[in-house]
Amino acid sequence: MAQSKTARASVRAGQASGGALSVLGEYKYLIPLNGGKNVYVRNLLTGKTSRVRTDSDKFVEEIKSLADGGHGVKIKAELDVLQTSFPDHGWDVTTKRLVDAGVFGES
Repeated sequence: MAQSKTARASVRAGQASGGALSVLGEYKYLIPLNGGKNVYVRNLLTGKTSRVRTDSDKFVEEIKSLADGGHGVKIKAELDVLQTSFPDHGWDVTTKRLVDAGVFGES
């Protein structure tokens, strides 16, 4: 399957910054798309970027993998920033779904 221009640009941005997309020196795990319905998940552990629906099991699996690898606090903080920045995109619902699934440990 061919990669979109956006996906290729995301990969190039990651390569240009040493394998990590960063903003002000911080690695960004989540790149929101389509009003919060989809997201690019940048996996520092595997070096891969996946495009997934935020309401899918694949999204939960991707975030759980990162959280289990010690990145849960940073991802949770990113979700909080997304909710503040884009309150109409449902990031609070996405975060609740992850918390309910036990992604960030015991709730």
